[in-house]
Amino acid sequence: MNTSTDLHATPEQSRRSFLRLGGALAATLAGQATSGSAQTATAPAQTRPGTATAPVGLPVNPATAQAMPTRNLGKTGFKVGIFSLGGQSIIERAHEEDSAIPVIERALDLGVNYIDTSSIYGGPERWSEQYIGQVMKRRRQQAFLASKTKERTRDGSLRMLEKSLELLHTDHLDCWQLHDLGTMGDVDEVFAKGGAMEALIQAREQGLVKNLGITGHFRPDCLIEAIRRYPFDTVLLAVNAADKFHYSFAEKLIPLAVEKQMGIIGMKLTGRSRILSSYVPPPEEAQKRSWEGSAVIARSPGTLSMREAMYYALTLPISTAIVGVDTVAQLEENVRLAREYTPLSDSQMAIIAGKAESVARQSMFYKFFDRK
Repeated sequence: MNTSTDLHATPEQSRRSFLRLGGALAATLAGQATSGSAQTATAPAQTRPGTATAPVGLPVNPATAQAMPTRNLGKTGFKVGIFSLGGQSIIERAHEEDSAIPVIERALDLGVNYIDTSSIYGGPERWSEQYIGQVMKRRRQQAFLASKTKERTRDGSLRMLEKSLELLHTDHLDCWQLHDLGTMGDVDEVFAKGGAMEALIQAREQGLVKNLGITGHFRPDCLIEAIRRYPFDTVLLAVNAADKFHYSFAEKLIPLAVEKQMGIIGMKLTGRSRILSSYVPPPEEAQKRSWEGSAVIARSPGTLSMREAMYYALTLPISTAIVGVDTVAQLEENVRLAREYTPLSDSQMAIIAGKAESVARQSMFYKFFDRK
């Protein structure tokens, strides 16, 4: 079977052709899962503002080099700014074009060069991909664009990808990820015959995605197992200053990802703001009705500033940190903090973690859902 992509086809023709192709990839999956030698563990190399060079054949945002430090996104060859834009918050809310699109535009203006979204952000209408796509129509080459599939089957994931490419107005993703691997059952399901891993491999072979990744925020063990089964390019994982107090992602998962030279993207730096001293807990009944409050009720403000929360995460050996914002002002403040970032000492890290301990559970509510 000819698996080459027609370089002269339109994005829509490429998507249709891709979905007609067969999915007999189990042998490929098994072979790649056991290939490759162990890599020497090294933290992502960091470049100070003004000294980054443009990556060849990858997205280039001309503002990034002057905007903030950059780091290697693992072995992808991409130099990513240490602050990246998450596709949630205002960007996933319905009918918020007038607020969401200016945030995306301003992020690129400020030098952000990595944008994260998902096929489930913004509900069935996929508002996040819609808004980002409106900007990508004009500025696709300025952002490393990552999306995800929550589907666990090959066919379901291919349908997710087809729609993602359509909404994002692009013929390829720079990274396509398995969304929210939370249990060993999730891992077994995506690696089974007819599972989502077959879709990821097929998509990369067809040139519709350049890199493959995994994401998760529930437990580290299943992500560790997935990395052992397949040489993914990136991992998007939850990490904040309270991490070590419950099911730590930094203890074993991050060192393994560093060893494998993966791009490591940090999320949940503020635990949906719950770790911040500026957080005002909503009424308990409102929390119980919301997704983020379904497992843990927050009864007090957090204990950290945004600077402390961000710098704690960035001092870990991650490539970049993604944060969702509600306003352009929040975005600008985060980019300013990234520009001024310097690594924390061991004693400073310990002090910040100690401050976070009293709000650890509410700051990591995502680790306490019933996933049975």
